[in-house]
Amino acid sequence: MIIREVTQKDASPLVVLHKQLDKETKYMLFEPNEREVDENQQLKVITSFLESDNSNIFVAEYNDRIVGHLTVIGGHAKRIKHRAYIVIGISNDFTGKGIGTDLFKAMEKWRLATNITRVELTVMTHNDNGIKLYKKMGFEVEGVKKNSVIIDDRFVDEYYMAKIY
Repeated sequence: MIIREVTQKDASPLVVLHKQLDKETKYMLFEPNEREVDENQQLKVITSFLESDNSNIFVAEYNDRIVGHLTVIGGHAKRIKHRAYIVIGISNDFTGKGIGTDLFKAMEKWRLATNITRVELTVMTHNDNGIKLYKKMGFEVEGVKKNSVIIDDRFVDEYYMAKIY
């Protein structure tokens, strides 16, 4: 398994991974076939992140296939440039193998060269594996977002979690 920063060559494989994750799990934001990002749009996102000093994407690559990602979205306004929002997704075939931990470690190593002192994320309150990983990586629950998302016509709460450096 290779954990590395994204390159522009990853645009198409990332689109494939995102669409796969949308089908495999209900823990991601988008429903299957709802995501409309194509390779060109993904390339623009990657390029903007590569030019940013507080945003990045880390990928997990196995046999030339991207099987996971951790996306760091840094704040743009001066008052929030110190914080970043994180999204992580790992293909079902590769969960439980330490890839999430490795992605977070890569992000934390990169973060040392930035001004980011707070990372935050949301996680559905029933996503036990996700919550376990985030707590292991030092995140704490800061609050509950009631009725935050709708899955299968039912409201689902999310935890708002953060890690301060």
